[in-house]
Amino acid sequence: METKIDSLDLAYLRLKNAKGLGPRKAKLLIEHFGSAQVVLEADKIALAELEGVGPSLIKAINDAKSSDWPEKELARVKQKGFSFLNFEAENYPIGLKAIFDPPMLLYINGKLPELNTAPAKAIGIVGARDASDYALSFSRQLAKSLAEANIVIVSGLALGIDGSAHRGAMEASDGKTIAVLGSGLDNIYPSTHKNMATKIAAKHGAVISEYPLGTRPNASNFPGRNRIINGLSAGIVVVEAAKKSGSLITADYAAEEGRTVFAVPGRVGDLRSEGTLGLLKQGAILIDSAEDIFNEFSWAAKPKEIKALNLSESEEAVLELIRKLTNPLLDNLSEALNLPAAQIMPILTILELKGLIKAQAGGRYIVLPQ
Repeated sequence: METKIDSLDLAYLRLKNAKGLGPRKAKLLIEHFGSAQVVLEADKIALAELEGVGPSLIKAINDAKSSDWPEKELARVKQKGFSFLNFEAENYPIGLKAIFDPPMLLYINGKLPELNTAPAKAIGIVGARDASDYALSFSRQLAKSLAEANIVIVSGLALGIDGSAHRGAMEASDGKTIAVLGSGLDNIYPSTHKNMATKIAAKHGAVISEYPLGTRPNASNFPGRNRIINGLSAGIVVVEAAKKSGSLITADYAAEEGRTVFAVPGRVGDLRSEGTLGLLKQGAILIDSAEDIFNEFSWAAKPKEIKALNLSESEEAVLELIRKLTNPLLDNLSEALNLPAAQIMPILTILELKGLIKAQAGGRYIVLPQ
């Protein structure tokens, strides 16, 4: 016997199968009639009362009612152990529901973390596929630090920054992450991240998509995926991005929907930094550690267990000074501590080996997120 939830999921699958009915118009219909099931029960006259619903769309909705694709799709989803989350579900994320064109139905592999606070305690981390070693390290450490503070990491499972963000989240104790696909759940892209997707779904969150099973990762799908990353997140961090980059599309969505956009500064002249430098010029918040995110949203960070690293007194002093001065040069540290540079250099080397700081181009130092 068909369960109540199956009935509602089938109703959404029928609407999804209506040619020409996109997320925005589907949202208007559901909000007008109160439920996807009521939309399907409405006659032509009732449907036509809604602005923008013409004869072709009404015909498409009626044709979708007689299709057997929804039942077959539901059976395929069950057979693979996936699940659905429809727009009317109590645990549908409120931030995602509020965007201009939210997905009416999400395919889920794993367990979607609860995101029903405002703002959602989740951060999207995106960036270049051919990212620099520094950017990969930064995004991984940033994601781990945020996940340790019970912040969900949202990204797109792509090569480069996305993959590093997911890995960092999974390295945290009980870290949670959401991977949003631009393809069907049974068509993981890139294929090299299949094991990562399996690991995420098994114990670290969920892999999700709005696309039916079998959907290939076509380029036209990725802007839609990016809007979902934005909708699930309180803010978006762009780590590295060229001047024309999909990450900038995500940032644009975030700005349009009132999300906070963070950008990691990079080297002037590096093509992978042109996008982030452009975002900073447009008013994005400069980020060089997880502290910037904690401060922006007044979230509590997990206390850093510096003592567990067995730092000496001089190491602690240099670490705190780098944090205080923000990207200081060796000369700045030497002057502030009243010590010769030759005496500070070994301390900097130890702190870098312990993964606490990083030397940037130009001789400046930053504190890495912990």
